[in-house]
Amino acid sequence: MKKKTLALLAFALALTSVSFAQGFHLGVKGGANIFKVDGKSFSEEYKFGYHLGAFAEININEKWGIQPELLWSQTNYRTGNKFSDLYPEGQNDVKGKLNYVSIPILLSFRPVKLISFQVGPQFGIMTSQDKDLLGETKEAFKSGDFSMLGGAQLNLGALRVGGRYVVGLTNINDIDNKDKWKNQGFQLYLGFAIL
Repeated sequence: MKKKTLALLAFALALTSVSFAQGFHLGVKGGANIFKVDGKSFSEEYKFGYHLGAFAEININEKWGIQPELLWSQTNYRTGNKFSDLYPEGQNDVKGKLNYVSIPILLSFRPVKLISFQVGPQFGIMTSQDKDLLGETKEAFKSGDFSMLGGAQLNLGALRVGGRYVVGLTNINDIDNKDKWKNQGFQLYLGFAIL
């Protein structure tokens, strides 16, 4: 997972030098995560978290570009009332949080300067998780996550306003395969291009 991440970052940096003449911007962004951990042992309700980080816009031409990002991202979850039925050592109705360093690499299409449509993969590396889910020190979640996301962004001068939907593709359950757990939800954000 780390080798893939480093390879993608190296690729993005190489593209930066090639694409600089076409247009290159760096910026900061932050916003709300409205996420849930999807699985039959979790509550179906979405919980608020947040994300903060930086982005680069690498414009290949007037319409197409690549937008790599580096984000600190939080997913809040709540187990369901029957979590202990599936995992006898587990606890029902527990609220917890997962913190990730997320690296989305998005293909960006701008039909007009005002709006961009974005789609691409996101790699997540877990930095911390609550350990009271199973009533012991065992970690219940895998250390990596892979997702796909898509959304739209308004480009208002240096200001960026956007929203996207994130769908987890990997099972993040590190206990067993009784239940598949996946991150999913919405991100709403404000960003500012500073360069």
